[in-house]
Amino acid sequence: MKAQDLMAKAMRAAVSARVLFDTGDGDGASNRAYYAMFDAARAALLASGVDLGKTHRGILNAFSDRLVKNGSMPQEMGRLLKRAETFRYVADYEGNPVELSDAKEMVEQAETFVASMRAKFTPKESFDDKPC
Repeated sequence: MKAQDLMAKAMRAAVSARVLFDTGDGDGASNRAYYAMFDAARAALLASGVDLGKTHRGILNAFSDRLVKNGSMPQEMGRLLKRAETFRYVADYEGNPVELSDAKEMVEQAETFVASMRAKFTPKESFDDKPC
């Protein structure tokens, strides 16, 4: 899989997160927002020549170690990704639903995260200027 393919997948997940939020599905929106960010992080790592590993934890740690700690990406991007993982866990595994206000924040942060990764790590012409 190429970085552009992962970024396209991330962009689709961000759009899905927005649609789910707009229909009132906070859990679904939080799940898709996390996966938008996760796939964008995978794309950034792949574009940087980093081995992707096989687990979510491995990807998140590699993103932090290879892209945040070296200064390529602001610390805030690492915090957003880890926070999204927490909300995804709540959405997928805990009994209480994610509040819509939290889901809205997750969707907005996913859109920001994906746009940042796309701008820095993947060529713009790969996407025909499709919005995130």
